[in-house]
Amino acid sequence: MATPNTISVEKLARLIGTPACPVLVDVRTTRDFVEDPRLIPGSRPRQWDAVAEWAPALGGRPAVVICQQGHKLSHGVAAWLRTSGIAAESLEGGTMEWARAGLPMVPADKLRNCDAQGRTVWVTRARPKVDRIACPWLIRRFVDPEAVFLFVPTAEVEAVAQRFNGEAFDIDAPEVFWSHRGELCTFDVMVQELGLSTAPLLHLATLVRGADTARPDLAPEAAGLLAASLGLSRIYTDDLAQLDAGMLLYDAFYRWCRDATEEGHNWPTNKPRLGA
Repeated sequence: MATPNTISVEKLARLIGTPACPVLVDVRTTRDFVEDPRLIPGSRPRQWDAVAEWAPALGGRPAVVICQQGHKLSHGVAAWLRTSGIAAESLEGGTMEWARAGLPMVPADKLRNCDAQGRTVWVTRARPKVDRIACPWLIRRFVDPEAVFLFVPTAEVEAVAQRFNGEAFDIDAPEVFWSHRGELCTFDVMVQELGLSTAPLLHLATLVRGADTARPDLAPEAAGLLAASLGLSRIYTDDLAQLDAGMLLYDAFYRWCRDATEEGHNWPTNKPRLGA
């Protein structure tokens, strides 16, 4: 029998990566975090004993609280959040159960580029097309929903990243970690380095690579993704507005990769057959 106010690992795994995912709060102690310095995708570390201070920042959004084993810390913090009117649940079994299930986890040491509010900061070239929309989608859906993206002139990317404690990405420079590697595009690199190599995301990465590197032969859908991406770039002159629109585009492609690749297009018709 399920414990009240909890969510199973299986159910949460289906929500992560979708717009319906609740806010994920990791309240493990420093000692527990040192034992396994990885994060459930999309979760953010918070001090359990400062819940009264950071709870208002959730803005009333539903939340799942995560600790090491799903015991007192997560249940206590979730209960506290509920007193603030937030629909909060505890993750059954915590990070240990998640890891036992073989589900992806994000290495925390890859996420050092934070501002004063704890949001990761990313800097790339202005006027995005494919990779520079796909990568922010991946980060917001699987790494940091509150991530900040700065689109600047190409010549200024590295300097802006250094000045604002951000990570430069998708720029051709030898010292930039998050960029193309051989035949891989930046999205491929992020999926691998962030521990997100699930079957749906690897499938989506093939589509992104095909669209971004002029390789439509990699997947039939790559040409469609490129066409939609170029269309968005013509509709929007504001890069952040284009990113907002692109989130829905990649939400759709991800759900197709995850749930609908075997589904065909059926066209029901009520037209009477000739001679009927």
